[in-house]
Amino acid sequence: MTGLFKHISLTSFLFITVYSVTSNADVDNGKDLHNSNCTSCHVSIQGGDGSGIYTRENRRIESHPALIKQVKRCRDSLGVPWPDEHVSDVVEYLNSSFYKFKK
Repeated sequence: MTGLFKHISLTSFLFITVYSVTSNADVDNGKDLHNSNCTSCHVSIQGGDGSGIYTRENRRIESHPALIKQVKRCRDSLGVPWPDEHVSDVVEYLNSSFYKFKK
């Protein structure tokens, strides 16, 4: 496989992965899932209502793909049985409420 073909294949894979995780997202469901599964941990880390973890100056997430990856990482760390549709909902809630990344 040539280097260019590998790059095109990887780029296509990443686009499909990102698109499949964000299409038809339900922001209201994402907010509910976030509030019932994520907030308590973020409060223990950040204090207050926990949302400071998204707005702090040195936040780690700098792109939409990184946000998807982080939500999946948190899901897996907590053992929350979310299908990709729920991940998509939470990502879209976080993006529309805090990050405002272009897709």
